[in-house]
Amino acid sequence: MIMYMTEKYSVLISVYEKEKPERFTAALLSMINQTAAPDEIVIVKDGPLGDGLDMIVDAFVSEYEGLFTVLENEENLGLGPSLNKGVSACRNELIARMDSDDVSRKDRIEKQLKMFEDDPELSVCGGVIREFYDDDPDDTAGYRVCPETDEEIREYLKTRCPLNHMTVMYKKSEVLKAGNYQDLHYNEDYLLWIRMFEAGCKFANLQEVLVDVRVGKDMYSRRGGDAYFESEKAIQDILLQDGIINQTLYNRNMLKRKIVEKWMPAGVRGLVFKIAARRSSFDEEA
Repeated sequence: MIMYMTEKYSVLISVYEKEKPERFTAALLSMINQTAAPDEIVIVKDGPLGDGLDMIVDAFVSEYEGLFTVLENEENLGLGPSLNKGVSACRNELIARMDSDDVSRKDRIEKQLKMFEDDPELSVCGGVIREFYDDDPDDTAGYRVCPETDEEIREYLKTRCPLNHMTVMYKKSEVLKAGNYQDLHYNEDYLLWIRMFEAGCKFANLQEVLVDVRVGKDMYSRRGGDAYFESEKAIQDILLQDGIINQTLYNRNMLKRKIVEKWMPAGVRGLVFKIAARRSSFDEEA
């Protein structure tokens, strides 16, 4: 067996009460059935889950003895604090992120482990996502393709989030060096990439679909409102204050966000966001 297929890694997933049990089950199975199997799956219960989700967690823990580590928040704290706790608890250096309602391709981890084997300096590796509508896996909504190389990613970070969060695998030590996840609703991941950028970490994105991501019909149109805009502004403020971007680029970034997220009607916003931020097609065989 090839070396990277035997590398130990942890999976980190946070779940809260509004998740649908069947989607959570599918997400867990997609990681358990990887061609390069996980050594550990860390589940963070972000507040009380309810009987349905708790039964699923208990069933998996019982069936796969020794594989699962389960952490619990007494109340719903949000994604940032939950992942902060989860990263610290992972027993392996390599950690694969996964969302509780998405489905990883079966060879996702095999491809990412190979990237880390080929480049020992690599800190984070992500990939392409294919978005599909609700419960129809064949109804493709679009693809989000992020830049490939470290140089391209570091430049892209100055205007937009440069990695698809649910696809990433990273080194625990590098995440901790950058301060781990912080609490910034909607942008916990973007903030982490900025801190890792500043810590000199190295990034890469595979130009292959790694995760199939479930979206609602109104997902694109919901990318707006005061709370969303304020979170985006907080990111741009940090980029400016830390000297990653200048005032001119800050003003340009903020103007685009204000037009789309605050001034544009939701229906129009959804159309613009989909055209500007997604590809309608992607050659998965390339």
